[in-house]
Amino acid sequence: MQFDVLPDAQAKVARGVLEEEGKAREHLVVLLSGAHAYGFASPDSDLDLKAVHVVSTSLLVGLEMAPAARDRMEVIEGVEIDYTSNEIGPVLAGILGGNGNYVERILGAPALVKSPLLEGLRPLVRAALSRRVFRHYAGFAQNQRKAAEEEGGTTAKRVLYVLRTALTGTHLLRAGEVVTDVARLFPEYGFEEANALVTMKRAGERTKLSAKEAKRFRESLDRAMRMLEEARDKSVLPEIPKDEAFRALSAWLIALRKERF
Repeated sequence: MQFDVLPDAQAKVARGVLEEEGKAREHLVVLLSGAHAYGFASPDSDLDLKAVHVVSTSLLVGLEMAPAARDRMEVIEGVEIDYTSNEIGPVLAGILGGNGNYVERILGAPALVKSPLLEGLRPLVRAALSRRVFRHYAGFAQNQRKAAEEEGGTTAKRVLYVLRTALTGTHLLRAGEVVTDVARLFPEYGFEEANALVTMKRAGERTKLSAKEAKRFRESLDRAMRMLEEARDKSVLPEIPKDEAFRALSAWLIALRKERF
């Protein structure tokens, strides 16, 4: 387990939670998500842990069924934690369908927990990426933007989440690579002005924008959404997953199921 990316208090809580949850299920990966992964965590940011696990094959084919997902939300020693884990079968099906959340769990960083299985799986997932991810990132960004506009006096956090989603999707479509840290994406795509939002957000979770700032960054959001649309049309990714990539993922999962019967 690697917790050096977290403050000591949060690392202690994360370690305890993952030790508990790891006794109940075999983690393939546990990704640090949310503001910590996106490059704008503030002292009051919650701890967002997104995991993928493997269940025994006997629990998939027998009458004693294992739940496909596990959710846990609580406050421990003053740290708000949000843990979610999904089983590998539905995760791979979701990736083939363009689910960006699942793509990020397998290919994203930083990973607090990594199974040796992950090294063999990642290239198979990269090969199975397609333009289907556009729908996920465009829809999520649009929903986040709507929430920001409906909010009475939008926050730096709201705007950053829209930019993060749009730029991560843009980069994935253009380069076939998952990058969630806005500090890397802003200069590459010409959004250096948004670093001011990161400074505001790091000062506090609910830092509000002035009317002038909101207008300024509304134009940035317009540009980010246009860029995402253009990336879809010029993407290096195929329209749908290649047949050989689908077969390779399926073979990997079948082999895993046989091993875990």
